[in-house]
Amino acid sequence: MIRSSLATLALTATAAQAEISADYHRYTVGDREYEGYVATNTAIDPKGTILIVHDWDGMTEYEERRAEMLAALGYTAFAIDVYGADEDPQSVDEYRALSGAMYSDRDAFRMRLMGAIEEAANIPGATDTHVMMGYCFGGAAVLEAARAGADLDGFVSFHGGLGTPEGQDYSATSAPIMLFHGSADPVSGMADLASLLDQLQSAGVDHGAQVFGGARHSFTVYGSSDYDLDADQGSWDGLQSFLDAQL
Repeated sequence: MIRSSLATLALTATAAQAEISADYHRYTVGDREYEGYVATNTAIDPKGTILIVHDWDGMTEYEERRAEMLAALGYTAFAIDVYGADEDPQSVDEYRALSGAMYSDRDAFRMRLMGAIEEAANIPGATDTHVMMGYCFGGAAVLEAARAGADLDGFVSFHGGLGTPEGQDYSATSAPIMLFHGSADPVSGMADLASLLDQLQSAGVDHGAQVFGGARHSFTVYGSSDYDLDADQGSWDGLQSFLDAQL
């Protein structure tokens, strides 16, 4: 992926002026290079580190904007790259191929997620506490990291894929999971959500879920046909409450 140089902008987070510094961050997992995006609030001590996993279309301005929003709230945000710095998907077929490759090779999927978690210690504004969040494909990735036993302080899925692959479970999950989902999601419906909640309960994993009536799959994605302002704002408020409790 070809990225522009350092972007520094000022955002008003509260009554005080927040200085948001944002830049692209290259890192290596195994023998492959990846490119994420880091946003920090240089005016305050960070409250914690949030890792953001991108949707199936890869790292885009959407994840960058969410990282800057989190920085404005006082967190260090690290939007991670799961596909690789040399990938820049531009079509549904390419999105499907790259995300499908991760779903079909769970070991590689986990290696990239765990590698990004390790890299979080090297980013500007790194902290000792971490939560991972993601949207759609990223939400499914968050649950993959949870099942893999990632040593984090919380996991948050926004309209993610909720299915558990054969042979996997949540026995290694040691931090709370929060789910934000739409009742009209055609990709992972209410039966999938109920099944996941049953699994988390059986595994003794602290969990919560907020369901938005009538919201469809991509309810947080600006400009999409599924975008739902109330659900987007409600889930963002819920995220802040979760982060306040965990970090």
